[in-house]
Amino acid sequence: MFRLTSDATVNSIVIKDGGLLVFGDDKDGSRNITLRTRYILIKDGGALHIGAENCRYKSKATIALYGKSDEGESMPTFGKKFIGVEAGGTLELHGAQKASWTLLVRTLNSSGLTFGSHAFEKDFSRGLNVRVIDQDTAKILEIERFDTHEYHNESRRLQKFLRDQDPGRIVAIAVGDSAVKSLLQGTIQMIQDRLGSKLIQGLGYRQAWALVGVIDGGSTSCNESVRNYENHSSGGKALAQREFYTVDGQKFSVTAYSEWIEGVSLSGFRVEAVDGVKLHLLDDVSSWKPGDQIVVASTDYSMYQAEEFTLLPCPKCNRFQVKVKETPQFLHMGEIIDGVDMRAEVGILTQNIVIRGEMEDSCYAENQCQFFDYDTFGGHVLIKKNFTSVHLSHVELKHMGQQHLGRYPVHFHLCGDVDYKGGYRHATFVDGLSIHHSFSRCITVHGTNGLLIKDTIGFDTLGHCFFLEDGIEQRNTLFHNLGLLTKPGTLLPTDRNNSMCTTMREKVFGNYIPVPATDCMAVSTFWIAHPNNNLINNAAAGSQDAGIWYLFHKEPTGESSGLQLLAKPELTPLGIFYNNRVHSSFKAGLFIDKGVKTTNASAADPREYLCLDNSARFRPHQDADPEKPRVAALIDRLIAFKNNDNGAWVRGGDIVIQNSAFADNGIGLTFASDGSFPSDEGSSQEVSESLFVGESRNYGFQGGQNKYVGTGGIDQKPRTLPRNRTFPIRGFQIYDGPIHVTRCTFKQYVPTPDRHTSAIGFLMKNSWQITPRNNISLVKFGPHVSLNVFFGKPGPWFEDCELDGDKNSIFHDTDGSVTGYKDAYVGRIDNYLIRHPSCVNVTKWNAVVCSGNYAQVYVQTWSTQNLTMTITRDEYPAYPMVLRGINQKATFPQYQPVIMLEKGYTIHWNGPAPKTAFLYLINFNKNDWIRVGLCYPSNTSFQVTFGFLQRHNGSLSKMEEYEPLHSLEELQRKQSERKFYFDSSTGLLFLYLKAKSHRDGHSYCSSQGCERVKIQAATDSKDISNCMAKAYPQYYRKPSALKPMPSMLKGLCQGCGTRQVVFTSDPHKSYLPVQFQSPSQAETQRGDLSVISINGTDFTFRSEGVLLLIVDACSVPFRLTEKKVFSFADVSLMEEYLKTSIPPRSIVLLSTRGEIKQLNISDSLVSLGLAKPANLYNKGSTIFLGFSGNFKPSWTKLFTSPAREGLGLLEQFVPLQLDGYGCPRAGTVRRRDLELLKQTSKAH
Repeated sequence: MFRLTSDATVNSIVIKDGGLLVFGDDKDGSRNITLRTRYILIKDGGALHIGAENCRYKSKATIALYGKSDEGESMPTFGKKFIGVEAGGTLELHGAQKASWTLLVRTLNSSGLTFGSHAFEKDFSRGLNVRVIDQDTAKILEIERFDTHEYHNESRRLQKFLRDQDPGRIVAIAVGDSAVKSLLQGTIQMIQDRLGSKLIQGLGYRQAWALVGVIDGGSTSCNESVRNYENHSSGGKALAQREFYTVDGQKFSVTAYSEWIEGVSLSGFRVEAVDGVKLHLLDDVSSWKPGDQIVVASTDYSMYQAEEFTLLPCPKCNRFQVKVKETPQFLHMGEIIDGVDMRAEVGILTQNIVIRGEMEDSCYAENQCQFFDYDTFGGHVLIKKNFTSVHLSHVELKHMGQQHLGRYPVHFHLCGDVDYKGGYRHATFVDGLSIHHSFSRCITVHGTNGLLIKDTIGFDTLGHCFFLEDGIEQRNTLFHNLGLLTKPGTLLPTDRNNSMCTTMREKVFGNYIPVPATDCMAVSTFWIAHPNNNLINNAAAGSQDAGIWYLFHKEPTGESSGLQLLAKPELTPLGIFYNNRVHSSFKAGLFIDKGVKTTNASAADPREYLCLDNSARFRPHQDADPEKPRVAALIDRLIAFKNNDNGAWVRGGDIVIQNSAFADNGIGLTFASDGSFPSDEGSSQEVSESLFVGESRNYGFQGGQNKYVGTGGIDQKPRTLPRNRTFPIRGFQIYDGPIHVTRCTFKQYVPTPDRHTSAIGFLMKNSWQITPRNNISLVKFGPHVSLNVFFGKPGPWFEDCELDGDKNSIFHDTDGSVTGYKDAYVGRIDNYLIRHPSCVNVTKWNAVVCSGNYAQVYVQTWSTQNLTMTITRDEYPAYPMVLRGINQKATFPQYQPVIMLEKGYTIHWNGPAPKTAFLYLINFNKNDWIRVGLCYPSNTSFQVTFGFLQRHNGSLSKMEEYEPLHSLEELQRKQSERKFYFDSSTGLLFLYLKAKSHRDGHSYCSSQGCERVKIQAATDSKDISNCMAKAYPQYYRKPSALKPMPSMLKGLCQGCGTRQVVFTSDPHKSYLPVQFQSPSQAETQRGDLSVISINGTDFTFRSEGVLLLIVDACSVPFRLTEKKVFSFADVSLMEEYLKTSIPPRSIVLLSTRGEIKQLNISDSLVSLGLAKPANLYNKGSTIFLGFSGNFKPSWTKLFTSPAREGLGLLEQFVPLQLDGYGCPRAGTVRRRDLELLKQTSKAH
């Protein structure tokens, strides 16, 4: 054994044959040991130990891996700059335990101040420049300039301006150029009296003077400075500065200055946070220490708003607080907004065991310097099969990874089973790692099963971060990991951005130029190449493309290529997916779709190996056997917000999403199955018990590479946008089918003059089918949903809105919760294939609501490129539907119109009639029928056959020949038989499509197979086959409704919408929804009520005064302990009550109504959570949330508005039974996440 006790630099280290390298430690953790080496190789009984799991390392240990890519030897398999573990090797690194990451629980504002900082500087701003600052919030209230040099009236205006200021206001004044020529004595006196100035009386011509004071604060509150002026060469700055605290406890300074610089007069102001900014956090972070580095995630669309901070000493911080040195540049949300948890993730980067790569100052040699101007040749840790033991906990890895395959910060390489199944008594794990500022992924799981990755952070890395590589990795568990700022890299096509994709063509065939959107651009924080893995409590907080991407390999790839999989990824049931959050990614928060190309580039397919591929379809079945029952994939508790395109895009067989929330996404959720038929016959997708918010009160923050800004939301305020101003925001997007939306709530979908915004919408520019079996039930729309559904209109993004899928958009409103008409179908307003005279038009939706029974007919033709089909219902010949077909250039065009059953239709073409056509009965129940007449030249002869097609193998069964009849009347009498009638006078071949067999569940076809009619036509005619002119009016029928239109429902939908009010990432905790409705003076006079609502229970008050509600903070469900109303005359009684009568562990909710000249309760509110007495003078409205107890929670807040103004609607979610409240223990809180983690460990 060798015990390292001091710094050392060596060329390399090989530990083998029982060798043991241990880093020395001591009781007080005072050692600081750095080992520099080109590599460390551990094998054949060798071991490296820094600390142990039950005896953690206390000192500082650093392994610095040095060397350049173009110098020194390269070791087989491992390369350069590595820690490698081969068979028989042991690597045990265990640093001091620290909380890995948590969430903000109070919003961190840009500059650290609620209303931002203020900075102003200007030359020759003559006179007295003035700022008025709110003493409680640091908000700039007024900006003025008074030219008291030139005009006496300006002096009088300044005098009145100061007279009108409320006591306690902060005033800053700075001279620009000169201010005294017309400065009246009365104004001087006013400045002395109200601001305590001692220098204004003697101020001379062009003297620089600055003051910061408090209205009626006297001379002790005033700081001022003056500098003499002699000539243009005069210098020196008159600087005045004072420091204050907000009611939230943030220290800030107000600075005014005036100076002459080389004959130029400058004046300016600054209002800024000082002495650090305090962060309020969800969990105990007492393990974080001064000097540690942390990262705070973006809570906007751009991942580049993530920020790093250094912790400062903070003796007054409790265990849920830290103070940071740097000033925040962006806003980081720390609230539950509109019921959705948008609180920023905050992670620790500093650990006391560090593995880092030593870097050059810039990129060099063959290290993709055309894409990176910095050195990307970092260190790496590589673990190979049959290691003896590997456990890494609380280790920092910085400048790790290389832009070369197989060189990652942590890489488990073809290790097989690394848990009990692989013979390891102590299952392998990585826990509490912080991987940051690294150059190739975070953790790569390659051909490895049963690994636990827990509490690990991956920040500012290149390429997929948490990466499952070859499509064979299973049973791995990712628990409570955080990945953010996942940037593009070069290794695989899916890692690349646009420019990398089109530039890197060495591995394509010939002159092929990759298409970035379809070949590349899939960078994901969690890249899950096999569904049989577990994701619990993870956060994907910003990636170029996707947060979590499940993809499906057709066969093993890479070094696993050729291995026979017992379970194919496409067919394998999904592992556990519970309580994950995804935000700040462009393509999607969660993406379940596609695979990678598993063949090399060739003339037949010139794309690069492992580029993105669209052939895979997820269809989970028991034992991965398609002949066994389907197993629904469960996505339980997903929070997706601020993703530019989709909160979630999900394609597959049976998939259920529940207990989830989608907010501020371009599109909340899209379900997809497949184009013509679902790949997994009988499957469907469902979302239930979920919340969709169009545009929340998280307005975002410009900058940090946010691309899109405009107005929106219920208040039409400026905000960041997911796409440009014309993009049609949608909550749930219907595509393919069948889908089911039930017990969901939609809120805040408000259009703007530039765009449509709807709760429910459809995939735009859709050429594929949409099934009428899509259904929606028990949904609820909030008051700020202008369009429950929208079918699109020609214009930006929709283009001409004339593709086949656009025209056939439809869904079934089973209970009327969307339209008000029970058992109704909703389609596009111009679709006359589905109409009858009693249908109801909803013009603003571009929709029609109809009763009836509906199905689809799937028409496929052979060898008829660019053929357009026109289908007309006999009742509406003036309104035909023209279908372009799916991929007009295909050899076998296909058309899939939705039709009303028990009606007659004719079909026509814009070219010669197809000689071979197939008609499939799609979504027909037994005995459902339609009559069709297909247009052909009058001299055509036919062979018409029926059969059941088995889609999985293409076989046909129960073939029958159709026989011709001599009249349509005879055909109508024999519609159940296999007969056809050709009317040569009109050119129409008539036959009935009638389902003979039962259809099960969501299957598109019958239980016997797809009922299919094949028409073989013999004709030499090249004429266009359009029989419309001859068909009508001969075959016209008067429109009728076969199913009566229901009456419109009355009243609110009972039991509709999700039963959950709040969706958080800590579902084991209880949050109390509280809303305040605070009207303005005008609204009060109009009779509007003032309301405090607690968990949906309204407490209203009409008379002027104060409503006070006291709630027990320890009771779930909530328990109101006191309700009191105080008139303004009884304010003194209220003050006494607040000081003496509120029980400990109580939540205090206070709201005023009416004009308040002086609410003398400021001192009482300090005892309930404010950092200082607030100015409650001359307020329009006051709202306060406080807590009675020894603990000061982060959620205590004060809101005030100016005289005559209200505060409108305010919403807060107050946590119950917090640790700091001191609540009596009410039993163990059930932690579903920990139960699932335990379940996975047993499975391992």
